Amino acid sequence: MTTFSDSLISIVADLSRDLPAPRRYRRLLEAMLRIFPCDAAALLQRDGDSLKPLAIEGLSDDTMGRRFRIDEHPRLERLLRSREPVRFAADSPLPDPYDGLVETQDHQLHVHDCMGASLYIDERPWGVLTLDALQPATFDRIDAVELRTFIGLAEATVKAAERMDRLEARAEREHRVARALQEEGRGSEIIGESVPMQRLRDEIAIVARSSLAVLVQGETGVGKELVARQVHALSDRAEQPMVQVNCAALPESIAESELFGHRKGAFSGAVEDRAGKFEIADGGTLFLDEIGELPLAIQAKLLRALQSGEIQRVGSDQVLHSDVRIVAATNRDLQQEVRDGRFRADLYHRLSVYPVLVPPLRERGQDILLLAGYLLETSQRRLGIRALRLSADARQALLNYGWPGNVRELEHLLSRAALKARSDSDRDTVVLQRRHLGLDTDVSPPGTGADVEPPNAAAADDRTLKDAVDDFQRAFITQRLDEQHDNMAAAARSLGLDRGNFYRLLKRLGLR
Repeated sequence: MTTFSDSLISIVADLSRDLPAPRRYRRLLEAMLRIFPCDAAALLQRDGDSLKPLAIEGLSDDTMGRRFRIDEHPRLERLLRSREPVRFAADSPLPDPYDGLVETQDHQLHVHDCMGASLYIDERPWGVLTLDALQPATFDRIDAVELRTFIGLAEATVKAAERMDRLEARAEREHRVARALQEEGRGSEIIGESVPMQRLRDEIAIVARSSLAVLVQGETGVGKELVARQVHALSDRAEQPMVQVNCAALPESIAESELFGHRKGAFSGAVEDRAGKFEIADGGTLFLDEIGELPLAIQAKLLRALQSGEIQRVGSDQVLHSDVRIVAATNRDLQQEVRDGRFRADLYHRLSVYPVLVPPLRERGQDILLLAGYLLETSQRRLGIRALRLSADARQALLNYGWPGNVRELEHLLSRAALKARSDSDRDTVVLQRRHLGLDTDVSPPGTGADVEPPNAAAADDRTLKDAVDDFQRAFITQRLDEQHDNMAAAARSLGLDRGNFYRLLKRLGLR
């Protein structure tokens, strides 16, 4: 005969097992029927103003499809209100919610014994557990201590099931996000057939399948992140996550926690244990974007992690091992940063095992038109335009321009031009003219000392003063955003504008 302790041991063992919630609840009721003399049992969860059966024993199958409104079932309502088990007298005038649902030969519920208890999770009423017997006085033999012990285990079972469901849902969501990011990375094609771009593809193919650290260098807006994703996508780690860290947006006060994680209570605000980016990227690729912006104090800790492959969460003495492939990117001259004392020489040599230089847009020749075609296809889908085309003079303007902001500037410019051209056209095919681009083809590349001039000055006579001022503002703000690495707050400060006014200006000019 199964003893009370044997059943408790089986329930406790189930707490640590990976079981689907319905099976876990069913096993709980099976154990209850072994311990306590009853003919039917049910576990019901509160769902708004009703109780929903999650598991039943000894009740008809259709019970699982029923929803018991609390205000229509006084016995269930009383159970919910009480923190102690409740037993109803055999002659209780309160209607029984299971009348006709207990499995008997004639499907009629005769005089019986009925009792139950509320279940509380984190001090909140979660639902009820009910027991029914066909013979009165059946529950006279129930030990009160054993019943309360079982109720406590039932609450622990519910809590374990809900926690595992949350973890499973979280894991599934993270898996979908990771897969989506991987697919996004695979779908992000490097556009270009110029000699510099062919050379870049060759470099990526050579280094991708190795385990070497890669330093992706190039001006702001050339597509360094895309190159990093291609390195990951072509590597042996492609099925593992690629985790990105924007070092430029990483305050020194939390940088160590973001990279290496922390223990609960390690500092103010650390309310739970948290894994860092090194742990999350284990087995995959860690992309350190804007690595040149990392504070010196964090550079030393990053170097130790790269040298040993060992990390420690903030506030923990436990040493963890992380197997990550490092890809870093910067628009700075790190060798000069080393000479100026702003970047550690040993970290630079650790990161630049295989440097990859991404050519600026102005050196890609006809690739500008290939990129324009790719970006316009994306814009026409986003804007709901059947076809976006470039006029001959617009194509020539794109080729003649110096592109200080590179591919990012091209993308923003074409988005603005598409909006202007759409407002000028009532046809299915929208043609972008030179005037829509607002380009000054005399703008020089960065570093030549050229000042920002009103764009499209040669064609200014066919624009209003407002249009000319707007075009100048767009070009000037775009350049300033590129200089500040798209940091909106920093760009607003550099322009002497309030952040709120700056955002409103960006919206009016179609930059955001």
